[in-house]
Amino acid sequence: MRPISHAHLRVIEKPEASLRGKLVNKWELLRELSKAQAAFGVTERDLTVLQGLLSFFPDDALGGNAEMIVFPSNKAICERLNGMPNSTMRRHLARLVEAGLLVRRDSPNGKRYVRKHGDDRVAFGFDLSPLYCRSEEIGRAAEAVREAEDRVRRLREIVSLMRRDLAALAEFGEEMQPGRGLWEQMRDTAVLMARALRRKLSLEDLGQYRVELEALLDAARNAIDGPGTEEMNTNDAKNERHHHNSKTDSIDSEPGLEKAKEATGALNDQTDVSDQSLQESDLRQVPKIPLHLVLASCPSLKTFYDGEIRHWHQLYNAACHVRPAMGISVSAWEEAQRCMGPEQASIVVAAMLERFADIRSPGGYLRALTAKAAAGEFSCGPMVMALVGKRTAA
Repeated sequence: MRPISHAHLRVIEKPEASLRGKLVNKWELLRELSKAQAAFGVTERDLTVLQGLLSFFPDDALGGNAEMIVFPSNKAICERLNGMPNSTMRRHLARLVEAGLLVRRDSPNGKRYVRKHGDDRVAFGFDLSPLYCRSEEIGRAAEAVREAEDRVRRLREIVSLMRRDLAALAEFGEEMQPGRGLWEQMRDTAVLMARALRRKLSLEDLGQYRVELEALLDAARNAIDGPGTEEMNTNDAKNERHHHNSKTDSIDSEPGLEKAKEATGALNDQTDVSDQSLQESDLRQVPKIPLHLVLASCPSLKTFYDGEIRHWHQLYNAACHVRPAMGISVSAWEEAQRCMGPEQASIVVAAMLERFADIRSPGGYLRALTAKAAAGEFSCGPMVMALVGKRTAA
C-alpha cells in the first residue's frame, strides 16, 4: 500500500543473531544522536519524534533478544508529543526512515499491531533495530563533533589570550617607544578582535585571527626587544636567583603565601565572549612574574613541547599540550583556569611538570591548589621562586 522509495531499497534484512550483542541504553543513544544530528541529516524536531517512539519501547536498553518494534497509532504518538499535528509528525517520521534510523514493518492492511500465535509473536510498526545497529557509528560521529567543539574552544581561548597580550604590549610599547604607528594598529586590532569574539566563530575564522595576532605580537616583541634583550633577561633572572632565600624543598609543601589580587581593569576594552571562563579570566591581569623567569625555572617544558614560547598565550598552549600526559583531567584543568586564570594555571602546570616525580597525584594536587586560589590564598610566585632557588642551589 505504501509507495516504494529509496529508503525501502536501502533496507537490508539482517539475521536476528546479528542483533544480539551488548545492550545500549536508548536514552544515551538518543543523546549521542542529538550531538551528531548534522552527520545523519536529522533535525531537533525529528529527534523529538524519535524520542516519542522510544518512549513506547518498554525497556531502557535496546539489543539482546528483545524485539525492537513499536506499534503505537498516529494518535498515540501525537498525544505523546504534546499534541503535535498528525501531518507534522508523519513528515518527521518520513525523515527518520529516510535517514536509515527506522524501518517500517507494515502489516497487510497498513495498520500497526501485534499478534500472537501460541509462543510466536508478530508485530507490525516501526522497527528500531537500525538505530541499534548504527549505535557505534552514532557514537563515533558524536565523538568527532565533541573533538571539533573542543578544538574550537581551545583555539578561541588562545585567540582571546593573544588579544589580551596584544593590548598589553601596545600599552607597554607606547610607554617605551611613543609615537610609533605599530601601537595604534595593535590597539585597533585588539578592539576589533574583542568585538569578533562576541560572535560564534568557526575554526577557520579563529585560525585566521590567530595568524594575524601572531604576526602583530612578533612585530611588537621585536620592536620592544632591542639587541641584547635576551642577555638582559638572563642577567635579571640571575639577580632574582641571587636575592632569593629558598627554604622549600618540595613542591608538595608549597604554601599559598600571597593573596591573589583582584584585577582592576586590566584592559580598556573587556571582551564579552560567551565562554564564562574567558569572561572571568579576561578580568585578571597578566601575572607579575616575568615569563622568561618561568621558562628559566621550568626547562622540562621545552622537552615535551617543541613550539616557541615568547608570549603568555604560547605558554598556555604548551600547558594544554602536556596536561593530558601528566594525568590531569579536563575538569581539573578547566576549574584551575576558572579560579586562577589561564596564565597562572599554565605556570602551575609547568612547575608541576618540573617536579613531576615528587607529585603522587598531579590531578589531585592541582585541585588542591585550585581550591586555595578560589579562597584567595594562592599565588604562583612562591612556587616558581622555589624552583629558582633549587636550581641555584644545585
